Amino acid sequence: MTGPALSVAEGAAEPPLLDETIGQAFDRVAACWPDRPALVSRHQDIRWNYAELKARVDTYAAAFLALGLAPGERIGIWAHNCAEWMITQYASAKLGLILVNLNPAYRRAEVEYALNKVGCRALVVMPQHASSNYIEMLQTLAPELEECAPGRLISRRLPELRTVIRLGDTPTPGMFNFDALAEQATDSLRARVDSRAAELNPRDPINIQFTSGTTGRPKGATLTHHNILNNGYLVGAGIGATETDRIAVPVPLYHCFGMVMGNLAALTHGAAVVYPAASFETAATLDAVAAEGCTALYGVPTMFIAEMERPDFADYDLSSLRTGIMAGSPCPRAVMQRVIDEMHMNEVTIAYGMTETSPVSCQTAVDDALEARVATVGRVHPHLEIKVVDLDGETVPRGEPGEYCTRGYSVMRGYWDDCERTREAIDRNGWMHTGDLAVMDEAGYCRIIGRLKDMVIRGGENLYPREIEEFLYGHPAIVDVQIVGVPDATYGEELCAWVQLAAGQSLDEAGLRAFCDGEIAHFKIPRYIRFVDGFPLTVTGKVQKYRIREQMIEELGLAPV
Repeated sequence: MTGPALSVAEGAAEPPLLDETIGQAFDRVAACWPDRPALVSRHQDIRWNYAELKARVDTYAAAFLALGLAPGERIGIWAHNCAEWMITQYASAKLGLILVNLNPAYRRAEVEYALNKVGCRALVVMPQHASSNYIEMLQTLAPELEECAPGRLISRRLPELRTVIRLGDTPTPGMFNFDALAEQATDSLRARVDSRAAELNPRDPINIQFTSGTTGRPKGATLTHHNILNNGYLVGAGIGATETDRIAVPVPLYHCFGMVMGNLAALTHGAAVVYPAASFETAATLDAVAAEGCTALYGVPTMFIAEMERPDFADYDLSSLRTGIMAGSPCPRAVMQRVIDEMHMNEVTIAYGMTETSPVSCQTAVDDALEARVATVGRVHPHLEIKVVDLDGETVPRGEPGEYCTRGYSVMRGYWDDCERTREAIDRNGWMHTGDLAVMDEAGYCRIIGRLKDMVIRGGENLYPREIEEFLYGHPAIVDVQIVGVPDATYGEELCAWVQLAAGQSLDEAGLRAFCDGEIAHFKIPRYIRFVDGFPLTVTGKVQKYRIREQMIEELGLAPV
């Protein structure tokens, strides 16, 4: 008699992985579909086909070479979504430069840490956006820019940084202008780019993406051509992308959702990318889909909710949509149903992953049932392995919770200049320990039930916020809800719920508790309930639970137990 199946699964061996650099893939696709649309950046009034994009990428690769940048050196980009972001991504890849994605929400201390942590030699920077003046912040960090020639920076606080390239054509002391930099691309430099590109290896590091840093200093996940090119390729395959698709990407490029799942998924299938705006705007996103005939739309659930909550939502013709990706947090059933019915995204998929795994390791299929798309994150991606383990590292039976781990081509090289935290994350057998709590069912579908660090221990009971959130999503008045644990002198921790109601709906604490009573265990009913208009979010739209917890601890006057 055999025991229950274990929570381990291996992905398909097809389609085969791409064994090329990002630059080689770019040139191959541009040669195959030169006249197909490659990029539409609506806020910049830019429309390029692959031949036009290639001409610009090759020009800037030569220009970066003129600046003396060498393979393996780091070039940062601190900007919102724009055509220059894509140019920099592909031009730097052709030279073997390591692109460092900098969060546009960073302020002086954060960008100083990031630039110095990885030793950036060059930085591409957006002048300003909304209330953020990036040039001013950089000039405060490096006042030496005022006196130095472009490319000759010697800064006390940014000792490795030599070259700053500002977007646009306005002169700024000590900085190159991105637009004017193209003039440095000579024919001889273009030839050197080709020879340099031929020497690169797909296993070379090509990208550093910083983790959120909610539990300490951000860590620089170091990723190779092989990591992110193939992940983009397989994500695109997961939504059935072809050269006829137009993918709307309102998610930020600094994040793997935009850079890998957006740009690289489109590139590897010859599809077009559409940037609706520099940063997420509901009207701009819906207008882009309607005007450009987009067939796919990306976002986290809160973005889709915001789009559908617009009073004029019904005025947008979204009939061209077929598919897309939701990621970042669970999608309420009612929201998923509306996305399918009202946004025409019958083939929308759910993807799960993390920066350190390029990012995606699980994804639902375009023909999965609705239940799979709201209750799970799908099954293991091709060429990867996943397992769910207990606190001792032993694989648990299917149906039991444990830590989600993954292994395969997508796992990062490590955290930049941080061997200790790399060893903590990746074990000796190559398994990446994600810190996420998951349950794998008999069919191999995974359900993420929370974070190890978010798990609430109340009176010895392990409580999973995700489970309670999913139950509360069933209330017709609730559009979103977040559960956190707060200190309690008696039980160690108690549950707190922040609840966002749908427009025109009403609900009070007594009504919410009555909804829970008799349906879930009494200790799963939140002790503290707050009705809110929204949640603290990262620039990618993910809810910052730690800030909810901090605010409640302060509001309630609670002390750590």
